[in-house]
Amino acid sequence: MQKDFSCHPGECIVTWLLRCWDNGASSLELEGKEAKQLGSLSREGGIDKAIGRKTQVLSLWRQLLSGVKERYPFKENVICQSGKWTTMEYLRELAVLEVIYNDPNNEQSPTDPDEVQCTQPMWRKFLQSAPPSYANSLAVLFWKEGEGQTVDEVAVQLQQYKGSLSTSLRACISAVEKLPDMLAEKLSQEFQRFKDKFCPPPVRAHISAIRSKSSSAQ
Repeated sequence: MQKDFSCHPGECIVTWLLRCWDNGASSLELEGKEAKQLGSLSREGGIDKAIGRKTQVLSLWRQLLSGVKERYPFKENVICQSGKWTTMEYLRELAVLEVIYNDPNNEQSPTDPDEVQCTQPMWRKFLQSAPPSYANSLAVLFWKEGEGQTVDEVAVQLQQYKGSLSTSLRACISAVEKLPDMLAEKLSQEFQRFKDKFCPPPVRAHISAIRSKSSSAQ
């Protein structure tokens, strides 16, 4: 269990939390002392101490969120690095950041990162992490003011967009692969036209010469 929920060396807090969520941290109900027995999960003493001080029974997920928020009271103090751009994981990490600082007493606040509403600031950060060729298209295609899509809904659209790009790329590659054959055929046709026009068959000329010589001899 500790292996599933321990922060890896050099791993960002939000990346670690998202991995804990995906590994089922929300389904484990633990007291603070039980969570403490798992050892140092976060690799940060302040977070682990905050988790160990809890006395009520909570899911491990809520305890982790609470421990991070107690250690870092302000959202700006938690670094969310985009790293290598992918179509979904960074957006989900931005959603984890929102979950950490949601009001824990508000039952309508989602604790599932995939159910977090994709806000315009989140979307802007996501676009800034994308290559320019993707960012320009995504900026036009996906953001609609006030639509209120969840991260999961946006992720589905991104997956479809990625699939369409892959299809287009395969079509381009296929077309490029066919170019040499098409070019060779075209050159062959042009050469044949040139040959027919400027290089008459030598056999006919040879036969005419023979006939001419034969007539002269007679």
